[in-house]
Amino acid sequence: MSSGASNSNDHSQSNFAKFVQWIFLAALVYLLLIAVSTIGAGFARAAGDRAKSLFDFAKNPFAGLVIGIVATGLIQSSSTVSSIIVGLVAGGLPVYIAIPMIVGSNIGTSITNTIVSLGHIGVGEEFRRAFAAATIHDLFNLLAAAILLPLEILFHPLQRSADYISHLLLDTGNIDVAAFDFMRAITKPTVLLITGATSSLPQVISGIVLVAIGIAMIFLSITFIGKLLRTLMVGKAKSLLQSSVARGPIAGMIVGTIITVIVQSSSTTTSLIVPLAGTGVFSLRQVYAFTLGANIGTCFTALLAAMAVSGDDAILALQIAIVHLLFNIFGILIVYGIPFLRAIPIWGAQRLADAAVKRKLYAVAYILGLFFIIPVAILTISKFMGY
Repeated sequence: MSSGASNSNDHSQSNFAKFVQWIFLAALVYLLLIAVSTIGAGFARAAGDRAKSLFDFAKNPFAGLVIGIVATGLIQSSSTVSSIIVGLVAGGLPVYIAIPMIVGSNIGTSITNTIVSLGHIGVGEEFRRAFAAATIHDLFNLLAAAILLPLEILFHPLQRSADYISHLLLDTGNIDVAAFDFMRAITKPTVLLITGATSSLPQVISGIVLVAIGIAMIFLSITFIGKLLRTLMVGKAKSLLQSSVARGPIAGMIVGTIITVIVQSSSTTTSLIVPLAGTGVFSLRQVYAFTLGANIGTCFTALLAAMAVSGDDAILALQIAIVHLLFNIFGILIVYGIPFLRAIPIWGAQRLADAAVKRKLYAVAYILGLFFIIPVAILTISKFMGY
């Protein structure tokens, strides 16, 4: 009797603990929405009439691309970087300038699983499989960027498509969005409280402080959202991964998308599958499809962040979030959909893995070169040539 009562109490305590965790999760999502609005307000305040000169710096698409790669490589979270970019667009950063940054964040996010693969460096064949599984993500994102970014710069298909979709979703021509803007209603009081606390500072300083506060809140919210979701959902995510990835590429992409949405981090999901590839549980082709799903899933955070933006810039924030999603969808359709292009990341990953097994230093040089040295060199050369 006492044993049954004890088990019942334990079960009740467990349910209460989970309830508290879900409440905390909702609070963190609210914090994320506040953070994006705060960044937008701060950027607009800091830029003021000088916005055009600030944007001139990033007119070079190489600059935007490099900013996205290096920032995401350092932060190790494309979700965080894309949320910051959404906030900047809400503050007046033009969408066409933000697009290369989004593309760069897509490339930079794959550094984490490449670093994780180094954990297998002591075992030759295991390291070969793990390093190939990690770098296939890098090479796919690079190939997608090499194809889609020049097309975007020349013809703007992503921006045009995102503009059409965002207007379709918001239907701004027929509906007064402000009348239905519940996000503004729940976030505005807190945002006004934060912006009011810095109003006594000089305008530019106040704006910079607001941006810094917003970025700090994004870091905090996304970090704890990921930890909480992994605590609440990791068992389901693991069973979903193990039971579905082997069923085929479409299933692998769907599972990669779902798990990334669950844990709010493509770095986490791709890093989860690298050790499994290293031990031979999944093949390189299975990992390939899974990582493409992770690319789709990571766009959810930016879409969520865009919901925090209201007023005239709401549609622009939604637009850049949709650009991120479309870039990954088009990348899959073009690169993975065309057999010749689909084979390039596989071939490249296998060659890189062979080289890294022979000389371990190549693996370190690859990580530093791809994510830091080459981007900075490209930026320096482009500046020197006046682009």
